[in-house]
Order: sequence, then C-alpha cells, then structure tokens
Amino acid sequence: MIKNIIFDFDGTLFDSMIIWEDLGERFIKKLGKKPKENLSFEIRNMSMKESAIYLQQEYDINISVEEIISGINKMLEDFYINEVLPKEGIVEFLEELNQRKVSMCIATATDKYLIEAALKRCNIEKYFKEIFTCGEVGESKYSPKIYREALKFLNGNRKDTLVFEDAVYAAATAKEDGFKVVSVYDKSEEKQELLKEISQFYLKDFLSIDSLLRQMEE
Repeated sequence: MIKNIIFDFDGTLFDSMIIWEDLGERFIKKLGKKPKENLSFEIRNMSMKESAIYLQQEYDINISVEEIISGINKMLEDFYINEVLPKEGIVEFLEELNQRKVSMCIATATDKYLIEAALKRCNIEKYFKEIFTCGEVGESKYSPKIYREALKFLNGNRKDTLVFEDAVYAAATAKEDGFKVVSVYDKSEEKQELLKEISQFYLKDFLSIDSLLRQMEE
C-alpha cells in the first residue's frame, strides 16, 4: 500500500512550464523588441546568467546582466504569485489522497518561495508536509539526492512511496534509484513514449485516476 508521495511541481502539479518555455521571449517583448523565432530553443539549456548574457548580446540590450536577471526573476515572481494554476483535477486528487492518509511533499527545481506563493493562492498548501528544492539540497534532478532527502523526511521506504514526474530525465533518475514512478503528461516533454516505458504508471491527466488509486491500495 502506498503511504507517501513525492510530487514534482512544474508540469506535474501545476501548468507552469509555459513560463519557462517562453521566458526569454516574454522578457524581450517587454523591452519592446521582437524575439527571434528560435529564441526559446537557443536558451533552453542555459543557466540564468548564460541566458542573460546571450540576450544582452543578441538583442543589443543596454542594461547590465544583473539587471536582466533581476527583470527575468520579477517576471517569474509575478507568474507564480499571481497567475499559475494547478492542473485540472489536481485539487480533487490531493483531497482524495489526504482522505487516505497519504503523506505528501514536493521536490522541485524552482525556488521554494515561488512554490509556496502558488500553493497558498490556490489554497492547497495544507496537503504538503514539506517542499524540497534542488537549490537547497545542492544537486539537480540528474542526482537522486532530492528524492532521498524527501523520503527520509517522510520516514518512508521506496516500496511504499511514489514519485510523480513529468520529465524523462527526472523520472529516469528516480527509477534508477529504486523508486516507483508515476509519470504525468505535459506537452513540454517531447519523449512521451520513453516516459511511459520508464514509469510504472502513466497519467494523461488527473481526471481519470481510478486505476491508479486501485493500484495504490495493493
């Protein structure tokens, strides 16, 4: 029987990947400039500082790299504090899990204060015992450290714990470390077939979860 769940946030619980996919474009448009068609692709694997340097040089932006980073972070804050919403069916799913006495926490690459703001605005912070971030644990999700820290906090074991992820690389990390993985569809992940292969269970959405709940009882 499943007693604990470790949830990813972006693209899993909340429809938030859109901000990360077009953050550079939003920033350039805010400056009154026209973003090039391939901008999102060019900066998708860059750090924040690398992205800021690229934007400064590519679009001849007459402000410092630090100011660009600050402006981008302000856009992120506005999005998480005021806009981002849970995926359809999430609230009902969390309440069902809560009724079943399942302990839940979040493991995310996003800053904790942004996650807290979004959860509080949507009135679902009560469902999560803790929020773990890659920044705080000192490793990305290419390392299993964040899942191990969450598991330790929940006082669980891998047999009675599920990890929910929408990204192939994170799901693969959790699986390789012995966790049971539930993958969640998000359009930001192109390798859906591979995600299905990695995972014990695949959710297209949170509206039809009966079979998952039955499996959790076993």
